[in-house]
Amino acid sequence: MDVFKTFALDIKAMLDRLSAAGELPAGLDSSKLTVEPPRDTSHGDLSTNAAMILARQVGRPPRELAERLVQELTRLPHVAAATVAGPGFVNLRLTTAFWQSCLADILTAGSRYGDGDAGRGIAVNIEYVSANPTGPLHAAHARGAVVGDALAALLEKAGYTVTREYYVNDAGAQVEVLARSAYLRYREALGEEIGEIPPGLYPGDYLKDVAVALVERDGRQWLEAAEAEWLPAIRDFAIAMIMDWVRADLAALGVGIQVYSSERALVASGAVATALQSLTDRNLIYRGVLEPPKGKKPDDWEPRPQLLFRATEFGDDVDRPLQKSDGSYTYFANDIAYHYDKFRRGSRVLIDVLGADHGGYVKRMQSATKAVTGGEGVLDCMICQLVHLMQDGHPVKMSKRAGTFVTLRDVIDQVGRDVVRFIMLTRRNDQTLEFDFAKVTEQSKDNPVFYVQYAHARCKSVLRHAAQTMPDADLSPAALARVAVERLNAPEELDVIKRMAAFPRTVEAAADAHEPHRIAFFLYDLAAAFHGLWNKGNDNATLRFLIADDPALTSARMVLVSAVATVIACGLAIMGVEPVEELRG
Repeated sequence: MDVFKTFALDIKAMLDRLSAAGELPAGLDSSKLTVEPPRDTSHGDLSTNAAMILARQVGRPPRELAERLVQELTRLPHVAAATVAGPGFVNLRLTTAFWQSCLADILTAGSRYGDGDAGRGIAVNIEYVSANPTGPLHAAHARGAVVGDALAALLEKAGYTVTREYYVNDAGAQVEVLARSAYLRYREALGEEIGEIPPGLYPGDYLKDVAVALVERDGRQWLEAAEAEWLPAIRDFAIAMIMDWVRADLAALGVGIQVYSSERALVASGAVATALQSLTDRNLIYRGVLEPPKGKKPDDWEPRPQLLFRATEFGDDVDRPLQKSDGSYTYFANDIAYHYDKFRRGSRVLIDVLGADHGGYVKRMQSATKAVTGGEGVLDCMICQLVHLMQDGHPVKMSKRAGTFVTLRDVIDQVGRDVVRFIMLTRRNDQTLEFDFAKVTEQSKDNPVFYVQYAHARCKSVLRHAAQTMPDADLSPAALARVAVERLNAPEELDVIKRMAAFPRTVEAAADAHEPHRIAFFLYDLAAAFHGLWNKGNDNATLRFLIADDPALTSARMVLVSAVATVIACGLAIMGVEPVEELRG
């Protein structure tokens, strides 16, 4: 149950009753009515803007209307008090019994707690990682992979239908460079002395593995062949092998991509011509001459007629070229076709999770998506800022195998999948993140991975001890959901319950904002509240979870403890992190 949605519906029903009674006008527009936590929790549990948004329609001052609504709101079940604040906000304080009843809801729902219907079956395509298939995934790719994967799970939790997709950039100059780099290593694998890797080729040792595998398959077949013969064959072989590594690395990170789309296949299918025809039909393509770039003019710029997309009609800075001088399509044209293809496959909401170097890409691609879909498609581009790898405060810069960077597998092997996933969600995606190998594995409150996992492990430990001290008690979630909990009335206990009750709203708000990091923040705050309750029990025996001579109160507290474990597990599931049963130093 979403507490805030439930009371919003109760308030709207109350307004309908007042309208039916003639006290309020009929047909009030309450679509902007909200029920949210008040900024200051000392003012109450919920706050509504009902009087603020209805005052003009009703023809009464907001505070006056708020005073009238307070009279009615105090009659609602579970409302202990209602007061007017500021220019006309109404704050509600709910009964202790209501908050206690939320525990049964949590235990009954189990892993489904927080599931919502905000998505209402809306199809969303999330494209993430999409690294060029020219080498192993590096550590920076981990952030986009985790953000995209967690966002997909978050949206599914909120009721959306989600497709997880990886766009393989297997067309263009970079894969030809890959082929030439692999061919050089192929010659080396056959015994040639190749010397220093020439500038412009990929230097990583991983290409030695590609070359050895190529020799095993083809022997000396390509050694004397012309480039026109060996380049496409070696290009395809290298791409396929590297993509196998990519899939394996993503699997090690717990990332499951459903669709791998090939740029080369897309172009070959005629999809680019189809997309450009759609723009032509809308009179959004023309042949013209672009103004020279601002600042220093590039040496290769020339004022030549080009096929251009009217991007400025959709808020972009300049119109964008769609064809190169040799007649081939630009990367931008291919990207338009790709987004149009995703739209035609049924997704109306498109999300691209991009690296820090794609900031200039956002406006033009959003313009093109709006244009090619006739305004029906919406594109959100999420930029993931850099990850700074550290070891005891010092930068970690490179991996021998990769040549110039730390691989994703290096990071997973050193700290584990769950640590990588959790830490990548401890900052907004558009903020730089520092990943210190020492700090992310230390057992302290400053390490959010440990702090949240420790809370879950503590819950499980308490439940195991309860089972030992009360061997005849049924501590299953289904049984605990039926236990009387009216004695859970300490402020610290109610604080934990209220935090858990906010989880469904947190899921919906995070999904709506495309911000999976909110789940990590929520879990940390819940863990802090639970650890605080634990510590209170160390100082005050009456707040301990297990009280030997009071089995009824112990059982009630097992309801609370089991609910905390359930909510933490639900949040970690969205993040793709496995909750631990126990922690050992």
